[in-house]
Amino acid sequence: MSVATSAHNHDVEEGLDLRPKFDASGLLTCVVTDAATGEVLMVAHMNEEALRKTIASGDAWYFSRSRNALWRKGESSGHTQRVVEMRMDCDQDAIWIRVEQTGAACHTGRRSCFYRKVDVPAGGAKLTFVDADKVFDPQVVYRK
Repeated sequence: MSVATSAHNHDVEEGLDLRPKFDASGLLTCVVTDAATGEVLMVAHMNEEALRKTIASGDAWYFSRSRNALWRKGESSGHTQRVVEMRMDCDQDAIWIRVEQTGAACHTGRRSCFYRKVDVPAGGAKLTFVDADKVFDPQVVYRK
C-alpha cells in the first residue's frame, strides 16, 4: 500500500494497485453496509493500520477520532463485523465495506447509526426516529 499523488491520477482511477489516499489527518472515510440487506450501518474512519488489519484479519478495524485510538469493531460490545467485501472509490480516498454484522453497529445500541430521518415540515427541518429499537443497552455494555 502506498499513498497516491495527483500526478498518478490515471493509475489511481484505472489501475489495480491499492493506493489509498489518506487525508491530512491520515484517514480514509469508510462506509459500512450490511452484506445481506444493503442497509447502511455506519460511517467511520480508517487509518493505514486499521486498513491493514482489516485486510489481514477479515474483521473490521477503525480509527476513532474522538478517542484518537485504533479499535476493532466489537472488542468492547461483542457486536462484531466480519468483512465480506471491500471496495475502494475512484480516487481511493474512501472505502466501502460490506459486512456480516453480529448484533448492533451503533454505540447507542441500535442496529444502524442511521436511525433518524430528516423531515421537512413547514416549520423547518427536524429529525424523526425510524428503525430506532435498541439491540442492547449501552450503559450495561460499555460500563467501565
